[in-house]
Amino acid sequence: MTSQRTILVTGGNRGLGLETARQLAAAGHFVYLGCRNPDKAAAAAASISASHVVPLQIDLDHPETFEPAARLIHERHGRLDVLVNNAGVMLEEDIMADSTSTVPASVLYRSFHTNFFGTVGLTNRLLPLLLRSDAPRIVIVSSNVGSLQMRSQGEPLMKTFAYNSSKTALNSYTVHLANAYAHTPLKVNAAHPGWVKTDMGTSYAPMEIPEGAETILWLATLPEDGPNGGFFHKKTPVAW
Repeated sequence: MTSQRTILVTGGNRGLGLETARQLAAAGHFVYLGCRNPDKAAAAAASISASHVVPLQIDLDHPETFEPAARLIHERHGRLDVLVNNAGVMLEEDIMADSTSTVPASVLYRSFHTNFFGTVGLTNRLLPLLLRSDAPRIVIVSSNVGSLQMRSQGEPLMKTFAYNSSKTALNSYTVHLANAYAHTPLKVNAAHPGWVKTDMGTSYAPMEIPEGAETILWLATLPEDGPNGGFFHKKTPVAW
């Protein structure tokens, strides 16, 4: 495994994405900081103050942004070592109100369009670059609210049907993708960061952002004997 990795972090302009990019850059890796808004991406990259952090426009709702991003990475590095799929949306406002039968179809569609279809589309476009790496890694930032086992056991989780279901779909994608490339060096895993003090997690969350980034960073830098096709929080498996 090469010492300096070429890494793309989506949703990198704030919260867990920005902290992940910051820590990876501090470790000496070349980081592409992806964000839907080019100005916000540039400002976030500048806040890290490192020449090896480059802003990149990636909007999961607009697949036409995927090709220029892939082309730039190919031209500069010829490969991508790590993809951190962190970008996503939560559109339901009351996280404890059960929206199963009340969520508007538009919210359900938009949640899946961004969180699931956007992530799958971007990953598929970048897979050729990842497979050029000697030790490629994909981290899918999920959540335990997407755990069917925890949900079926009545765990007191958020009741946001659209958001939770989109994370369940991402968990399924994690397993399928890991199995599809199990014969290669590629490792694909899902991360549950925990309930973190981000814009999405709110100030009521018990975890600070650096602590929430720990699982993502661990999976992004897994050694050759690391896990594949798993769902983890702080190196501990989370129930599917």
